[in-house]
Amino acid sequence: MDEAFSVDDLIACYARGVFPMADAREDESVFLIDPERRGVLPLGGLHIPKRLARTVRNGPYEVRVDTAFEAVIEACATPRPGRAETWINHPIQRLYGQLYARGLAHSVETWLGDELVGGLYGVSLGGAFFGESMFSTARDASKVALVHLVARLLAGGYQLLDTQFLTDHLAQFGVTEISRADYRRRLTKALAVEGDFYGLAGGATGTDCLQAISQAS
Repeated sequence: MDEAFSVDDLIACYARGVFPMADAREDESVFLIDPERRGVLPLGGLHIPKRLARTVRNGPYEVRVDTAFEAVIEACATPRPGRAETWINHPIQRLYGQLYARGLAHSVETWLGDELVGGLYGVSLGGAFFGESMFSTARDASKVALVHLVARLLAGGYQLLDTQFLTDHLAQFGVTEISRADYRRRLTKALAVEGDFYGLAGGATGTDCLQAISQAS
């Protein structure tokens, strides 16, 4: 990818259905991905296991939004047991920081007291949200963030939650795989909608989120 690749170029890539990746954290090169099959999570089809629902409702975590974006992406880029390498290199991290500064990237964070123990981040364009990465250092912390994200997208009128790929981990929540052509049709419709990432009432609890998701299913 050209060194002059800018945040505006990145926005244009998402709008046409492609996204950036890198081979390794310390590899400065970035390439674009346009998968033949795309992972999506139907916003009305999130599957929440009973134990996770109990944690969302009664667990020890506090969920915050956009208070520690840089810390979340840094944690997502940090190697962990079972994941020795990451696709988030330094140029990609800088670009997402610029998207965040424009209000086009967001983080959903799971806190245990004053410690950030899980979360996710992604890109928001129109009524589409592109989930990029998540991390967890405490049980179910990233899963709790996902539940809160889906409730927030439903409240904000979003039409599409793009997970990029279908993995065994994501499949348990209802993520499915669709063709490139189907994805682009859905993306076009979603981009015509003006989603409101802050449409969820301030102070919404885990119970509020579960109710919003239940009503949409």
